[in-house]
Amino acid sequence: MIIDFLSAAASAATAASGLGSPADIWGHIVNDFSNLGDPVALAAFGQVLMIDLVLAGDNAIVVGALAAGLPADQRRKVILIGIGAALLLRIFFALIVTWLMGVVGLIFAGGLLLLWVSWKFWREIHHGGESPGSEEVLGDEHSGLKSARSFAGAAWAVALADVSMSLDNVLAVAGAAKDHPGIMIVGLIVAVALMGLAANYIARIIERHRWIAYVGLAVIVFVAGKMIYEGWVDPVLGVGTLFG
Repeated sequence: MIIDFLSAAASAATAASGLGSPADIWGHIVNDFSNLGDPVALAAFGQVLMIDLVLAGDNAIVVGALAAGLPADQRRKVILIGIGAALLLRIFFALIVTWLMGVVGLIFAGGLLLLWVSWKFWREIHHGGESPGSEEVLGDEHSGLKSARSFAGAAWAVALADVSMSLDNVLAVAGAAKDHPGIMIVGLIVAVALMGLAANYIARIIERHRWIAYVGLAVIVFVAGKMIYEGWVDPVLGVGTLFG
């Protein structure tokens, strides 16, 4: 199953790039990673890794919190559905990321969505509310989210959260590394792999080492600001072109 997840992630990122043949894509990856000594490329790679790390863990925490009030058997089903849906959505959004990045105003909108994720993540870090917590996910008891009261309600809430957070994850990776296509491709693969294989484990790490959450939050806010700015001033795809 692990091999299948990684294979799907690689295929998704390859298709997403829109950069030609597999040989061309491999060339981009080799070129970017052979130049990681360049401060700009290194910063982009670091941002991509931190975004993938904290958003995978945060997604797991949100899913666990929304399912926390259900009976154990239903809770496990909702968490499994939530993690699986997040994985599939990340693959889907990765497949169409080139198209997404070409939609006028979507980079700007993605930046605004990231700000919302940042606010929610800040509330979680400071334990803005309490949740009953689920045994399967550590940290969700401090998410600040109210658990759903029914299986259908939890499944619906998890689906909405997955769509938003998966889209943000893919757009954030693309926004952070759009000038480095090789790093973007690897970042999309990592995003899918982490969500499919290690989301709950990452949530536990973030809960135990809170400084990771603060660093991740700072990176997400920075990328959100960058996307909002570029999404406004870009001469082709910026929102500003709609008012020119």
